[in-house]
Parts: sequence; structure tokens; C-alpha cells
Amino acid sequence: MNEDVLLRVELRAGYAGKPVLHDVRFALQRGEVLGLVGTSGAGKSTLVQSLLGLLAWRGGRVTGEVMLAGQNLLALSERELRKLRGREVALIPQSPMTALNAAISLQAHFNEAWRAHDKSGNAALAERLQTLLTEVQLPSDPEFLRRRPSQISVGQAQRVLIALALLHQPALIIADEPTSALDPVTQTQIVDLLKRLNRQHGTTLLYISHDLISVLQLSDRIAVLDAGTIVEILPVAEIGGARHAATLALLEALPVPPDVLLAYRGRSSMELSAAALCEC
Repeated sequence: MNEDVLLRVELRAGYAGKPVLHDVRFALQRGEVLGLVGTSGAGKSTLVQSLLGLLAWRGGRVTGEVMLAGQNLLALSERELRKLRGREVALIPQSPMTALNAAISLQAHFNEAWRAHDKSGNAALAERLQTLLTEVQLPSDPEFLRRRPSQISVGQAQRVLIALALLHQPALIIADEPTSALDPVTQTQIVDLLKRLNRQHGTTLLYISHDLISVLQLSDRIAVLDAGTIVEILPVAEIGGARHAATLALLEALPVPPDVLLAYRGRSSMELSAAALCEC
């Protein structure tokens, strides 16, 4: 494998003899943001479960290869996968209020995630949290960490999930529709946060969404998933050269032409929203 390639995927997946993903193939470079976009029912959730080795828990089956840094995750046992999840590959799930455990404090969430892969103790965790929570723009004081998920906003809960994903500085982060449960203002803040983390730390990100606007703003390349198959992969800067009908349909549904979105790459999503209003 090319040393610059962190993730290489060639897989098929389905449930009880019913195929869902058909020979899905893509690669992800170190430090890259690959945006995977598709409509509802395209197979995005099945792909996430397949990559993390979780599909069997839902009665599904995966064949092929998921090569992370030269190691085939599909060949690992569940015990081996548990050692990798959170440490080498982490997930930012959608619906933050259901992803977090309502019965325990935010501090307890971080304590459990820390102990799963690091035995250096509470002092090391406290030092890591001081830096990490500042980066994701959350308070790091004890009063905030004593709160339970029901005592913070949805936007703060999503930032907690991002912090949990970043806790052990994994090689790869999979963001599964991380803005779908958020209001438009908070959506733009989360996209801007992920963009900044990628720039500052070279975080490798597989960003999965049905929202083409956020994908175009955040990603280096875009992969289009349609009916269980990746039908087109191209650099975001070349999105105007898309040829497949599924990609063209997504582009036609945009509120502004893609060249307007690309002109605002690198700026905040708030600036993009203002430009979109001017174009309408």
C-alpha cells in the first residue's frame, strides 16, 4: 500500500442475502477530508457500520477488505476491533442527544473513553481535556463537566462527541451525518470546527452526509454513493465536470451554483450563507 494512503476500502455488504453495498471502492489519503454524499437509502449507514466492524451486530455481513494503515479490519476479531475503535479509528455519530448516555455526567463519558485505551490516570486526562475542550470551544471547568447531556444544548452535545472522537488522536475519524440533528446556525459552526481541526492537526476525515453544501465546503474530494455503489469520485474543485446522473441531480438541487460555493471555500460557513442569500 502507498504510505500516503491511510484507508483503502473494497467491500460488499448486505442483510440476510439482500445486498445493500455493491463492490464499494475508495481510498483516503493521510490528512485528507473525503466527503461521501448520497440520498437517503443510498447505503451510507450500512457503510459506516461495515467500516467499524459493527454490521454483524445488526445481522449483516461484510466481505472484502477495509485496510487501515495496512491492516485489514474485516479480518480482526471483535476483541481486536475494540482495541482499535476510539484509538485508531473514531466515530462522530449523528443525533448527539441519543448517542450520549443520559444517566452519566460528561466527565464520566471522558473517563470511560480514556480508560478504554490509556492507563496513565486522571491527571493525564485532565491535561488532555484542558486542551481538547478549548479546541472544540467548550468549557473545561469542573462545573460544566459535572453536567449530564440533558443539561447542555444540542450543539454542545455534538461538540462533546467530537471531543470524544479526538480524545486519543486517532488516525481516522468517520463523521456520520454530524450536522443532521442541528439547527442551521449550529450546523455551520460544526462544519467550520471540523474544517479548522483538519487544517490545524491534519486530521484525516471521512465526512458522510446527504448535505452537498457542507460536503463541498469541507472536503478535498467527493465520492457519490448511489443505490449501494460509489458512482463517481472527483476533486471538489472539479465538481463542475461531474458526469454521473446521481451527481448531477445533487448539483441541480443546490440553492446556488457550485462555483459560488467553491468561491467561498476557506471562508466561514456564515459568509457562505450570506452569499447564498445574495445569489437567490
